[in-house]
Amino acid sequence: MMKIKHGVVALLVAAGQGSRAGGDMPKQFRQIAGKPVLAHAVDALAAHAPIDAILLVVGAGQEEAVRALLPGRPIAGIVAGADSRRGSVRAGLEAMAASGGAERVLIHDAARPFLPGEVIDRLLSALDLHAGAVPALPVADTLVRGDEGRAGPVVDRSALFRVQTPQAFHFDAILAAHRRWDEDREATDDAQMLREQGHDVILVEGDERLEKLTYPQDFARAEARLSAQRTTRVGMGYDVHRLAAGEELWLGGVRIDHDHGLAGHSDADVALHAIVDALLGALAEGDIGSHFPPSDPQWRGAASSRFLEYAADRVTARGGRIEHIDLTIICEAPKIGPHRDSIRQRIAEILAIGLDRVSVKATTTERLGFTGRREGIAAQAVATLALPALS
Repeated sequence: MMKIKHGVVALLVAAGQGSRAGGDMPKQFRQIAGKPVLAHAVDALAAHAPIDAILLVVGAGQEEAVRALLPGRPIAGIVAGADSRRGSVRAGLEAMAASGGAERVLIHDAARPFLPGEVIDRLLSALDLHAGAVPALPVADTLVRGDEGRAGPVVDRSALFRVQTPQAFHFDAILAAHRRWDEDREATDDAQMLREQGHDVILVEGDERLEKLTYPQDFARAEARLSAQRTTRVGMGYDVHRLAAGEELWLGGVRIDHDHGLAGHSDADVALHAIVDALLGALAEGDIGSHFPPSDPQWRGAASSRFLEYAADRVTARGGRIEHIDLTIICEAPKIGPHRDSIRQRIAEILAIGLDRVSVKATTTERLGFTGRREGIAAQAVATLALPALS
């Protein structure tokens, strides 16, 4: 990280193991609506203009896995956490201090990935007058004390609140609170540590969408809620390139040995071009030629995988998910069957989706037309996307 003092830094804590959530991976790596929980949290923070930088705290040894989950996202740095949440936050704060510090910091748990921007606004406004602020919701349920499994006296809930994250602080104040904290004690949250240093912590209105993902049913509810807010889009792509001697033959991102290759401005991978057009069509964002015009010399001989990565990034930028790709390659030769699995795997790799979401088929035109005369190869593709309902 560069040594720059930022105005507002988001410290996103994602070092827990999440064993109560079930499954064979930390809950921040699990997917909801086709996107990792951690990516949901990062995208929510990155979408908020007042936040100048995002710093991640992850489990030891998870750094590379996290980078692979968050391609292209604006992460200022990744720090290895500790055995406790308090220790992980301290590690993040110290890394911030070493890189120039900040005026204000938002300490947020990745297990609360659905962060409304208005909550951030309320927190930052509260910091104009106070050293700390936390989002909270009033307790609506009746509370009782338990007595050996029996309901005991009712607890007055009028002054009780459920505290959420992100918690917002003046950076220097919360860093000092962490440094002065007794290492033999664990704190319930960062606000407790600041209060014990004599600072007021203000409650601002929280949001039900910020509920923590803890148990398997929490993930099921989140998946159902997001699914209800999504719409299905379908796009179709079609492309043709002529066969020429002396050219390499690329189909579906795989180089195939053949006596002729496809001619075009790029590597002329007709299969990937069709998929790009299908994705852009589903987004209603034009076609491959409008994004990568043949008149632009920078694309001469370019690998078509770059075009497909771009189209996939456009889907991600819209908050979408690639549900399925159905590709048909139309040619007399070469035979596609021996290469089908390699093509499927390469497309899935480029799009960062499961192999079960990619279908590759091949057919001929019974020696009719330009493909039948072996003058060229055609491809058509259908892309199915899930997008936010308002996208």
